[in-house]
Amino acid sequence: MYTGTAVFDMLLPGDSRSLKAKRAYVRPLVAYLRKFEVSVAEVGALDLHGRAEIGVAVVASEAAHVREVLDTIERAVAGRPEIELLSVRRRLHGDDDE
Repeated sequence: MYTGTAVFDMLLPGDSRSLKAKRAYVRPLVAYLRKFEVSVAEVGALDLHGRAEIGVAVVASEAAHVREVLDTIERAVAGRPEIELLSVRRRLHGDDDE
C-alpha cells in the first residue's frame, strides 16, 4: 500500500479580501479535486485572506498510480487561471517506511 500527499500553497486574486470571498475560490476548487477520488481539505493559511493551502491525500496499491494521480491534480491546480500556485510539497509513503 502506498499513500501520497501534496500541499498546494496558493495566492488568491486581489478581490479575496475577506474570508467569505476566500471561500468563494477555495470551496469550488476542493469540490473539483474530490472528483479525482482523493481526500482534500484546506489545511493552512486559514486566517489569511489572500492565501490558501490545500492538502490532498491518495492511497493506492502501486506507487506509480499515486504519482500519476498527484501529477494530474497538480496540473489541474496549476491550470486554474484565477489562482497562482506558489509551491507544492509532495510526499510518498510505502510499506517499507518506518
